[in-house]
Amino acid sequence: MTDAVDHDLKVKHTKDEASRQNFVAGMRGYVLNDLSGHMKTVWDRKVEPAFEKANGRAPSDGPEIHKTIKSETIFKFYSAMRCNTQEMVWRSVMPAVEREGRDLSRRAQVLSQAGDKAQGTVETNPNFEVPRYVSELDVHMMPGNYHEERIDYDVTQGAVFDNGLAVFSFGLLGDRMEDITDSVSTFYQAHYPDSKPKKILDLGCTLGHSTLPWKARYPDAEVHGVDVGGPCVRYAHARAQSYGVDAHFHQMDAEHTDFEDESFDIVYSCMFLHEVPLKNIKGVFKEAHRLLKPGGVMLHYELPPNTMTSPYDGFYLDWDSYYNKEPFYKAFRDADAKAEIEDAGFEKDSFFEHVAPSRNLYGHDALMEAAQQDGAKNDSRVGRFGDGVMWYFFGARK
Repeated sequence: MTDAVDHDLKVKHTKDEASRQNFVAGMRGYVLNDLSGHMKTVWDRKVEPAFEKANGRAPSDGPEIHKTIKSETIFKFYSAMRCNTQEMVWRSVMPAVEREGRDLSRRAQVLSQAGDKAQGTVETNPNFEVPRYVSELDVHMMPGNYHEERIDYDVTQGAVFDNGLAVFSFGLLGDRMEDITDSVSTFYQAHYPDSKPKKILDLGCTLGHSTLPWKARYPDAEVHGVDVGGPCVRYAHARAQSYGVDAHFHQMDAEHTDFEDESFDIVYSCMFLHEVPLKNIKGVFKEAHRLLKPGGVMLHYELPPNTMTSPYDGFYLDWDSYYNKEPFYKAFRDADAKAEIEDAGFEKDSFFEHVAPSRNLYGHDALMEAAQQDGAKNDSRVGRFGDGVMWYFFGARK
């Protein structure tokens, strides 16, 4: 199941481990497609009619649906299965990563110093203070989160996330798990053909799968990625070097980077903001505004806001906030991004939002057709990890 990890940091899984990964990936597909569909059927046919009969109205929002359905057997079963498969994702890949931890470190160092295929760079800071909202949490149940280090030049957490994401995504993210950024950057280039960025920054880059597609879209641009996890930026750099892509990675806090004012044309993030407290998201927006050149663009591909979804879809998406160790998830989706962006210094009328069909699932032509349209429309598939997913993104111009 980890065939999407095809670079020089690939680890060797035993046949038993590979079988376990295939089982977990298949089970996740069942939970997020079949079982979630059954839960919706129970809601439509049983729970919602009973609620309307008792209250004389339909549920008003996701929290009311959550409160109403949580005592149902189907919800308990769905939640238990999803939590268990989430934990199994990491357990299925960690043995191989732990076996090869020191060799992974050696390989990453060799790649970081090799200049035959790529000329990227990496910078870490031994005195870097990881934000408490990261250091105190194993986000989405991943042991060690993005930052934990055990050996010199540790890349373990990058490898755990890379291999785990391959199992977690059960093929939805394409060959190199780059579908979200590949889809959004392709959409952006088609929708904004006059954009010719020379310098691009990825906030919260993890293993670089959200970084490299921008280099593919704009080969002449200088591309940078920042993350608070030292193991992640080391791994991301080695991964990029292995693929022969020039990209530069830095251990930095997206809220307080060391880059100069007005030094980037595009500042973006990929599924990052929902893991950040709202007060820090405000700081990220302000930092992006500081970093952008006049006319530069900030954009974030993320979960759709609750104002865009139906009450049931809002309840479904916010499940992670309660049960998947992503406590900031719902607050982000409840926030008024447009107002927060304006408070950060962007012009109010520069706000935009779009939905990009998954290039991996729908193909290039569907993506090009969508890029000819303006705005983002409500659709239960948007941001919902499962068959037919589409990607939401929003932003503003400085």
